[in-house]
Amino acid sequence: MTTIDATRTDSPQALTDRKTIIRVVASSFIGNTIEFYDFLVYGLAAALVFGKLFFPNSTPLAAVLASFATFGVGFVARPLGGIFFGHLGDTVGRKTTLVITLVGMGTATALIGLLPTYEQVGVLAPVLLVVLRFLQGFAVGGEWGGAMLMVVENAPANRRGFLSSWPQTGGFSGQLLATGAFALVNLLPEHDIITWGWRLPFLASAVLVVFGLYLRAKLDETAVFKDTKAHATPKEEKRAPFFEVLRHSWGSLILIMLLRFAESVPFFLVTVFAVSYATGQLGVDKQTLLNVIMVTCIIAFPMHGLFGAISDKVGRRPVYIFGAIMAAISAFPFFYLLQTGNFLLITLGYVMLINVAHNSINAVQPAFFTELFGAKVRYSGASIGHQMGAIVAGGATPFVAKALSAADNNGWTLVAAYVVCGALVAAIAAYFGPETSKRVLTDEH
Repeated sequence: MTTIDATRTDSPQALTDRKTIIRVVASSFIGNTIEFYDFLVYGLAAALVFGKLFFPNSTPLAAVLASFATFGVGFVARPLGGIFFGHLGDTVGRKTTLVITLVGMGTATALIGLLPTYEQVGVLAPVLLVVLRFLQGFAVGGEWGGAMLMVVENAPANRRGFLSSWPQTGGFSGQLLATGAFALVNLLPEHDIITWGWRLPFLASAVLVVFGLYLRAKLDETAVFKDTKAHATPKEEKRAPFFEVLRHSWGSLILIMLLRFAESVPFFLVTVFAVSYATGQLGVDKQTLLNVIMVTCIIAFPMHGLFGAISDKVGRRPVYIFGAIMAAISAFPFFYLLQTGNFLLITLGYVMLINVAHNSINAVQPAFFTELFGAKVRYSGASIGHQMGAIVAGGATPFVAKALSAADNNGWTLVAAYVVCGALVAAIAAYFGPETSKRVLTDEH
């Protein structure tokens, strides 16, 4: 157990004014919202309609597994995007990179909404779906790291956890929008949903992108990035951030991957797998489950602010360990409550696993992960670590959960055990990881 500490207080970030910080937080929040909206709209469509539209000749189980596999393709692309856009962010600038990732995400998502189905063009349909899913994930791979850096590198040192926790709620505002979009689509007749209704949430992404670009056009590069570029030597300018991360910060990459198990597994379990499992195996009404998810998303906003502020007082590690242990404790009760079919009891399960366990972890990740790296490689390090963790802990979750359920005769015991194991791995990793809350962001070590 080590501590990253520094006592210097003349960081360039201290010069950032309040108006700029508010604009940066708002811009990062919108970008993260769009990121998760795009990804989760796909996840919901994979659970509800993609099996019928793009894999109609498969058995019901195989169709669901195939649609979830395409969900995972986006996660495979994310580390590659993290490497590419991380390099741009560390060499060219945070702002320019974030504009590119935003346009890329929105374009790929809108094009998915225009795809022909298997019935119309045969095997070309799932091939195009996989390609666009890959491009979507590639753009997302560079979005999170940059958006979080903009906040962390502009925030006062004693408020980094609190301020960066708000953009992180973009996962829930995105979920709220995605779930709300499908709730509206679900009001249509079944035939209309299958033929054209499912396309609307994807096409709506274009509207969000225009708004996000408007906000980002008003941003400037962070003072930390400017300071780093101003003091970089010619030799340092030639170094590739990706290889610098592998050479000097590989331990931090592994740490982030392990830490993400307590966050990504529960989140994608309840937002993707649980939707399919509850409606398909337990007979829970689709609208009931969508309403529960929407309530959970609303509660997530104050919970993030609370845990982010606590991490500024007591440190990132204690909050992370608390959340991981709560995830392990909540996994089995979640499924017991889910199978009741009762709105209030299901909501209680979601609050335990998501609003208490997941939110406490998710709130501190932006500050915790970015503080692990020096300024010259921070975009690359945070992006690559976050996205590599997304593959192992996030993208595989719906597929693994479905496979475990099938191996358990459509039960949920093995799925719950999977959550417990992942949460405990993250808790141990956090315990032995460094405390980063006192780090001066212009320091390289």
